[in-house]
Amino acid sequence: MTKSNSDKFIPVVQELQQFAFSQQGSLTIVRLLGYGLLFLALFDIIEILIPPKFLNPAWEFQTIGTLVERVPVPLIGLVLVFFGELYSRTKWEIPILKVLSWLTLLFGILFFLIIPLGLVNTIRLNNQNVAQMQTVSTQQISQAEKLEQQVSKASPEQIDKFLKSQGRKIDGKNPEELKEQLLSDVSKAKQQIKTQAQTTQSLRGLGLIKVSAKWNLSAVVAGTLFISIWKGTRWARN
Repeated sequence: MTKSNSDKFIPVVQELQQFAFSQQGSLTIVRLLGYGLLFLALFDIIEILIPPKFLNPAWEFQTIGTLVERVPVPLIGLVLVFFGELYSRTKWEIPILKVLSWLTLLFGILFFLIIPLGLVNTIRLNNQNVAQMQTVSTQQISQAEKLEQQVSKASPEQIDKFLKSQGRKIDGKNPEELKEQLLSDVSKAKQQIKTQAQTTQSLRGLGLIKVSAKWNLSAVVAGTLFISIWKGTRWARN
């Protein structure tokens, strides 16, 4: 290469050096951002898990959902921290990267393990909702049946007095007709209680299933991503 040709390449080399220096500064910022996101995720996890209420299906179910909903933050943080592999790393970062790499495997396994727990808690919560709705509807139906018995045993004068106390119009009907109307109203109310309980139970069950499906599928995705990061960071564990 002649001197004139070498002179032409000097500006190119200088530009490449400047680009490398600028990239080094950018890498530092990116990795600091990654560490910051990981610390924020750690604070979230501590807040979510304290105080623990293990064996409480509602707490376990909600905790799983909260962890899944917030998983993008640590995933992004890990990607930013591992970005650039070993280029321009300080000595103290090497053991940290190794630990973080193994933690991604641990988190991946944990997210797969919480899926059965999420399914079990979905069933338990659904059973609790069913039992709760049955208890409420049974109490309401029992009250309606007591009223029905009272109306059946009431005299025409008592029926007339009861309706007037409720401010209901008699419209010239005789007491026997009014009694039959009251019994019909009570019977309709009992049927409405049963129908409303079934509708509410069905809606709650459907909503629970939808949320459970979303969170469990998200846990599968999160677990897969964590394990993929672990596989892609073999260089950090060597």
